[in-house]
Amino acid sequence: MPKTPKSSPPKSAIARANRARRRRLQLALRLAVQKEKEERAERHAGIRRLPRAGRPRTRRASRR
Repeated sequence: MPKTPKSSPPKSAIARANRARRRRLQLALRLAVQKEKEERAERHAGIRRLPRAGRPRTRRASRR
């Protein structure tokens, strides 16, 4: 016999406030990481644009 779904208890004001705070913190963290990644990508793009000193590398080194 399948179980009938049970409704969840009403959320308290403290739980709602904590959840809202956690959401805001997560959003701020996500935005900070996104900004950092964009800056890093820009820095790396700037490095790659510079000409390589010496002979250009013909074979890539193995990653393993």
